[in-house]
Amino acid sequence: MNIAEGASLASTLDKDQDWWRGAVIYQIYPRSFQDSNGDGIGDLRGIVQRLPYIASLGVDAIWISPFFTSPMKDFGYDVSDYCDIDPMFGSLADFDAVVETAHRLGIKVMIDLVLSHTSDQHLWFKESRVDRDNDKADWYVWADPKPDGSPPNNWLSIFGGSAWQWSTQREQYFLHNFLSSQPDLNFHEPAVQDALLDVARFWLHRGVDGFRLDTINFYVHDAELRDNPALPPEKRNDTIAPRVNPYNHQDHLYSKNRPENLAFLRKLRAVMDPFNAAAVGEVGDSLRGLQIIGEYTAGNDLMQMCYAFEFLSGTQPDAAQIATVMTAFDDAAAEGWACWAFSNHDVKRHPTRWNLSPAAQRLFVTMMMCLRGSVCIYQGEELGLPEADVAFDDLQDPYGIEFWPEFKGRDGCRTPMVWEPSNAHGGFSTAPRTWLPVSHEHMHMSVGQQEDDPGALVHHYRRAIAFRAAHVALIKGDHDAVTSKGDIVYFTRSHDGEDIFCAFNLSDSPSEFALPKGNWEPIGSELGGAHVSADGHLHLGPWQPCLAKRAAG
Repeated sequence: MNIAEGASLASTLDKDQDWWRGAVIYQIYPRSFQDSNGDGIGDLRGIVQRLPYIASLGVDAIWISPFFTSPMKDFGYDVSDYCDIDPMFGSLADFDAVVETAHRLGIKVMIDLVLSHTSDQHLWFKESRVDRDNDKADWYVWADPKPDGSPPNNWLSIFGGSAWQWSTQREQYFLHNFLSSQPDLNFHEPAVQDALLDVARFWLHRGVDGFRLDTINFYVHDAELRDNPALPPEKRNDTIAPRVNPYNHQDHLYSKNRPENLAFLRKLRAVMDPFNAAAVGEVGDSLRGLQIIGEYTAGNDLMQMCYAFEFLSGTQPDAAQIATVMTAFDDAAAEGWACWAFSNHDVKRHPTRWNLSPAAQRLFVTMMMCLRGSVCIYQGEELGLPEADVAFDDLQDPYGIEFWPEFKGRDGCRTPMVWEPSNAHGGFSTAPRTWLPVSHEHMHMSVGQQEDDPGALVHHYRRAIAFRAAHVALIKGDHDAVTSKGDIVYFTRSHDGEDIFCAFNLSDSPSEFALPKGNWEPIGSELGGAHVSADGHLHLGPWQPCLAKRAAG
């Protein structure tokens, strides 16, 4: 597929007010995408350079992880100025070039807004911590100690230890759900909400088409600061935090997931609607993620999409689990819309996490492009990149450094993209040293090498994305009951008179199956779809799909 064809596919939803519904979104982690100035760190000009490649994949939008001014304690998720670009990534003019180039290629631009917390270097926090009487004294979550001097309650930080940090200036604790250098904003203060809505307006006026909302369910805390209840061992899991993290020992009823959050989300939606902008929220909760998605995406005045962590877990989903997740989503979020992903910048890459063969990787992306919902794919996923092995001496992620070696952190999924096999750093950078080392295992999987191989995974991703774009039922359609039978999961997607039957054999063994009654025409042969006999009998080989369209009449 050439670049023009990719741009054409990406623009199919352009005139639609619901352009986000069923969209395929490509996540860019800018530090590791393309270095344009030889300093070993990816930047915005590098994104401009590689946008034609992204367009050639046929995606509808990009999501760019944070590039705002930051001390980089958490690599941009600790913002010190929401309305400027960190110099390592370039300038506002460089960002404008990203938007202009993406739009010219038919690609929407979504940016990562981190609204729940700032850096402790943000001017708001510097003022807030001075004393208890300044103009921004209540912009963050401050609380007095208990009589014995200990923290106000038992809330824990995802990055380890108490979620409270002592300030000698105010002689109070401040809340941080992540690093102690990431103080939480106080959403009970109306001026904070107004300031954050102004941030959204700033970027919308600059041309962005939407937002990925980091930790969307963390915005509001319990005003009474009630203790979180303990979580019984049998209910603990490692979906949100690694097993070794005591964060898993609590049910986080009060430190996040508060019902007051809905009022702020409605305000944010009202800001976005005049720009036809969309948002996808990250819902981090191991117990009630789908329920929260249902609450946050219900109706037309909240968020358009959210994603939970069901398919970002360490367990490879089998047919039964996929059916269970999709059914649970329908039950919890009947009016809602999901955004599915298998990999992102926070979890081990899924070919390694699930120990997938090349055939399994192809089948999983084919299936993802057929699920009801929108889709996020993470840079390098289309190349089949496995998790990189990063030595402790090369680690940058404070999360991994804290819990090493039982949890190695997030650096293994954040190593630089590989563009050319001949370059010392895979075409990512001309610097002597890059911020994270390029994986030697990735070098033979570069874009350039795969482009020249018709059987390479990147071409299968293009075909799967194009197949989705060619069928409105797969973009916007409903589905009937998602059902599993042995190793096969199957369903029918329907929209505006088009019915697409989808079945997937999620195993290394062949399976027999029969299509539903009706006149079905096989489609998707380019994706390895199974042959359909005259009587509707199917023989599904290992990791093989069956895709069929109901014939007219």
